[in-house]
Amino acid sequence: MIHELRSALTPAVMGRLTLLLNHVLGREPAAMERLKPHSGAVLHVVPSGWPSLLPSPPDAVFRVTPAGLLEWVGPDAPAVAELRVLIDAANPAALAVDVLSGIAPQVRVEGDSRLAGDVHWIFDNVRWDVADDLEGLVGPAMASVISRVGAGVRKGVDLAVKGAAGVAGQFRPPTR
Repeated sequence: MIHELRSALTPAVMGRLTLLLNHVLGREPAAMERLKPHSGAVLHVVPSGWPSLLPSPPDAVFRVTPAGLLEWVGPDAPAVAELRVLIDAANPAALAVDVLSGIAPQVRVEGDSRLAGDVHWIFDNVRWDVADDLEGLVGPAMASVISRVGAGVRKGVDLAVKGAAGVAGQFRPPTR
């Protein structure tokens, strides 16, 4: 049952994710220019450290288009990609809040050095301006309120993670 549900939802979720990534890339022409020379290259995005208690996310394998955007490859992804992008996903909630707050995730890039350099530049320099997109949908006043709430949620998640780590540290057996 879960496998069938995942199979049905994956194309829709990955399609929306691809649209979002291309929206962010499209707002930064320098990012698209950096990707254009890599047209046809395959990138495999891997969530590193994903919690075993959660269902694993679908494979995120993309091909660079001639326009410098991305297309989801789908279930027929090639076995070997020119680039593997490992994203620290040990805490998926904190990762999501960080991305929505415009904070770049921790990544490790493996593969073709030129493509790796350009992808790393994109991670370092391109951010999704959520507030700007919200402003277009709900107006500047409400976008400001939503952005402040998001920043508060991020701080709350950070405090919860630090608190949980502190509590977990108290239950470690003594080392000899």
